[in-house]
Amino acid sequence: MKENQKLLAEEALEKSLSKGADSADIVIARNFSKNIGCRLGKLEEVEQSETQILGLRTFIGHRSAIISTSNLSKESVDESIERVIEMTKLAPEDSFVSLVKSTAEDIQDLDLYDDYDLSPNQLKDLALEAENESLKSKKITNSNGASSSQSKTSIYLATTSGFSSGYKKSNFSVSCSVIAGNTKDMQTDYDYDSKIHFKDLKDSSALGQKAAENAIAKCNPRKIKTCVSDIVFDPKVSRTILSHFSSLINGSSVARGSSFLCESMNKNIFSEEINIIDDPKIPRGLASRPFDDEGCDMEKINIIKNGILKSWILDSTTAKQLNLKSNSRASRGMSSPPSPSSTNMFIENGSKSVAEIIGSISDGFYVTDLIGQGVNLITGDYSRGAAGFKIKDGKISFPINEVTIAGNLKDMFSRMLPANDLEFKYSINSPTIFIEGMTIAGI
Repeated sequence: MKENQKLLAEEALEKSLSKGADSADIVIARNFSKNIGCRLGKLEEVEQSETQILGLRTFIGHRSAIISTSNLSKESVDESIERVIEMTKLAPEDSFVSLVKSTAEDIQDLDLYDDYDLSPNQLKDLALEAENESLKSKKITNSNGASSSQSKTSIYLATTSGFSSGYKKSNFSVSCSVIAGNTKDMQTDYDYDSKIHFKDLKDSSALGQKAAENAIAKCNPRKIKTCVSDIVFDPKVSRTILSHFSSLINGSSVARGSSFLCESMNKNIFSEEINIIDDPKIPRGLASRPFDDEGCDMEKINIIKNGILKSWILDSTTAKQLNLKSNSRASRGMSSPPSPSSTNMFIENGSKSVAEIIGSISDGFYVTDLIGQGVNLITGDYSRGAAGFKIKDGKISFPINEVTIAGNLKDMFSRMLPANDLEFKYSINSPTIFIEGMTIAGI
């Protein structure tokens, strides 16, 4: 497969140059995926897809254009080359866009591919096992369904500057969502896991049991009065705060001036206990890559070191716009040019356990769910619907819903303290986060 992709890529690049391009790059991706969905013990969804797509970008002077096609026959590829060359001639000039000289040489094996293949029946069994386990509890009254999936992807990148290489990546996932309570008080929750290697996937029964526990714990929620309170963010929601930060330090946002952190390089943003890292070379990492989508080597970045902002997330274009050196974070779609994107971004563990943090709070709010998108990355204003649990005298108390938490990301960043329970479950990961004194709008 890789040799076929290599041959197709290099032939397309050679023909692009012969048709008038000064330079070019090409990405070829193939994906094979299966997905099974079940509800209340019955199979509801069976999907299997196999796709292939080619994305070709050509340059003539300071002009560039990109085209994609899912038809990889010689005739279709030749036609696409003709069309993209004509598009390039008509494109507006952009002095910041050019083909990068690739820097990736020793392509590191990050153990991103598991050739284990699940049959549709095995996928069905995984989903049913998770749902059946969750329905064992009498307090679970209905199911939103359970699903399982696997995908196998191969990616090949070649450029006229001399780069030509590819890699394969696999993914396996299971999810389950159930409903607890009666018609007067129905609560829903879920559990989910996704891994590069099948044997690393969470046990389906344990996942189903956790989904049930999560839903049951939310039953009989109370409302609380508007107040200022200490907030503890569970990891599944604390990662959203890191996601906002990732957007704020993205080179595109900084170059446009649409981030309130634009003038904050080498300044204290967080407390000294906060360290934020972006690491593309974590073995079996969900967002790991051996090279970026411009064919450049990627290294670990200490974005926040002891609370101080040390780096943006940059590709070659945004680096030029900001008169900086790229840190090789280019990511591209098949029909769009590269733009900067984080890889495995995470907040390092703090010094305290979750129990110690909760135990120190006399009156607080443990947030497990966030609703809405009330975040302004230009001003930092933050306002989102929330649900979770009351913290009273150092212990988790009754469930809470229908409240709004509000603040400003600038202040939230400065008051954040991390617990020591970091797990790598997503591409962006955070331990439990404590923030002192946020506004809660209730009744």
